[in-house]
Amino acid sequence: MILFPAIDLKDGQCVRLKHGDMATATIYNDDPAAQARAFEQQGFEWLHVVDLNGAFQGQSVNSAAVGAILKATKNPVQLGGGIRTLAQIEDWLDRGLARVILGTVAVRDPDLVRQACKAFPGKVAVGIDAKGGKVAVEGWAEASSLGVVELARKFEGAGVAAIIYTDIDRDGVLTGINWDATIDLADAVSIPVIASGGLASIADIVRMTMPDAQKLEGAISGRALYDGRIDPAEALAILQGRAETRT
Repeated sequence: MILFPAIDLKDGQCVRLKHGDMATATIYNDDPAAQARAFEQQGFEWLHVVDLNGAFQGQSVNSAAVGAILKATKNPVQLGGGIRTLAQIEDWLDRGLARVILGTVAVRDPDLVRQACKAFPGKVAVGIDAKGGKVAVEGWAEASSLGVVELARKFEGAGVAAIIYTDIDRDGVLTGINWDATIDLADAVSIPVIASGGLASIADIVRMTMPDAQKLEGAISGRALYDGRIDPAEALAILQGRAETRT
């Protein structure tokens, strides 16, 4: 079970949003590379990065910051936001990403996702961001008519490494992961699922260790880590079975 610390990039800075609204950005660090190093030093073994500007503009915008992150940490990095073509996927993987996350293009062009999975085995994840049970695209600015499970099932057998499922209504507001919807998705597909949006406290970390959550690959944490609501050492000890869980 992996706890992925998140670095969300806006204008080259490490920020957190509420409900995906760019106007609500809180700056936590103006040196994303230093933040990546800090997460590694705290014991995290993966890093989740999102190019927020890229997600809205449909192309990589914070590439310099991502490049600095890749140089700063030995941890594998997954990146989403504005990655829409096979050429962009190949370029990022060549630069050292462990895997790319495809969101909008998974809705607009699912065949491209399948092609990418075939070309880059184990290197392609799908980001499914939902509001009211329906998939949102273009940096969450547009709603689609697709249901979450409906979209996920399009990629069964395609070789998708993971699905990152985000409940937009929970994102950045520390109300707790939508465990019911996340576990329902994990039950509906064979692709590993990563929970995202709203992770708030050690109680959510403990929830990750429950039997019905064991099928998940892990969860992403952003604001709760930056605000000190979750102690990294305690969280990682719980997930590794080195600490007594508490509610």
